[in-house]
Amino acid sequence: HINEFSSDLDRSVCADSDVAKIVEDGVGEVEKTFPIKNTDRSVGAMLSGNIARKWGNKGFMGKIGVTFEGSAGQSFGAFNLPGMKMKVVGEANDYVGKGMHGGEIGVVPVEGHRFDASESSIVGNACLYGATGGDFHANGRAGERFCVRNSGAYAVVEGTGDHCCEYMTGGVVV
Repeated sequence: HINEFSSDLDRSVCADSDVAKIVEDGVGEVEKTFPIKNTDRSVGAMLSGNIARKWGNKGFMGKIGVTFEGSAGQSFGAFNLPGMKMKVVGEANDYVGKGMHGGEIGVVPVEGHRFDASESSIVGNACLYGATGGDFHANGRAGERFCVRNSGAYAVVEGTGDHCCEYMTGGVVV
């Protein structure tokens, strides 16, 4: 693996002692904030994997809230699990919430922005592709193929590109 297994940011989140303790114990709450840049890809996937290895997809009772400030790279919040609450203050690239199983993901513009959020894209293409659960909220528009193959996630977004909800079998999109 030339590029290691994940972004440096994903490893930093998982290595944070407060986050690691919640994953290990399976209970408790923690809130953290980190800067993010568009080369930080699949942020949250490693944390989801750590939780799933320890607790499966239903046994984790902790609450891990992480706010990221900046521009998230591809696959932000991929495979998000119940108990995880991830938020981007800025914008996010393609595949946000890919394979999301639970928890929450939110994407909001930076405070004081000078654009109409309802007329501007804040997340890229193919967000929530294959999601099976969880809640997603975007204060802005999404790109094309939003919620394709969604079978259980709830999503609120201010507009999408073409092919929204294609092959969707469950969940709700507003």
